[in-house]
Amino acid sequence: MSRVLYDLCGIDERLRFSPFCWRARLALAHKGLNVETRPWHFIDKEVLEFADYDKVPVLVDGSEVITDSYQIMAYLDRAYPDAPALLGDAMAESRARFFKHYAERAVAPAILRTIVMDLLNAIHPKDRDYFRETREKRFGRTFEEFHSPAKGLAQLDAALEPLRGQLTETDFIDGDAPAAADYLLFGNFMWARCVSTADLVSNADPVYAWIERMLDQHDGLGRNAMRITDIEGAYR
Repeated sequence: MSRVLYDLCGIDERLRFSPFCWRARLALAHKGLNVETRPWHFIDKEVLEFADYDKVPVLVDGSEVITDSYQIMAYLDRAYPDAPALLGDAMAESRARFFKHYAERAVAPAILRTIVMDLLNAIHPKDRDYFRETREKRFGRTFEEFHSPAKGLAQLDAALEPLRGQLTETDFIDGDAPAAADYLLFGNFMWARCVSTADLVSNADPVYAWIERMLDQHDGLGRNAMRITDIEGAYR
């Protein structure tokens, strides 16, 4: 059975930075499933017409086409019930859904305000006009006006306080081992790690220790991923 994941790429096809695609990649690794990742650019909408979707990740698993990172997790639990669960029972799934919203509404905006100019630099040149136009319309201001590392880091520090409480009691959000809640949140930290050198948390923070543990999961999938600093002349 062929399995393909369409995955956002940057100035180098090996630079894969989408937090949503990282969720899917980690979920597939959690299930022990091999996948071919295909690089995709923001403006390549026609490539995904078969999925009736214009964003990534898109997973093609044989005859199945699944869009949206959370739905990919749900699909993997249905299609591969004998592999370790991602979302688990109804109670665990509800907890994971909370972390999806927490990641997207509290953590991601703070990170974006910190790294947005680094992110723009990491995006492929042919995508930059599209990215700037669509995101500045969403923000209601220019990237230069939105960008504020000091404010972003303060916002992130406050947003992470509940997570610190959890991580002083368990190694992972989902307990002794990572699962959906961890991947849903960690995708944001992979996003920042791939495109920026910004220090988002101090090395004395329980969240930092969790990030380090997550980087080593699945044979170092996160730790071994290409970063912008690996591309000669790309980081400024």
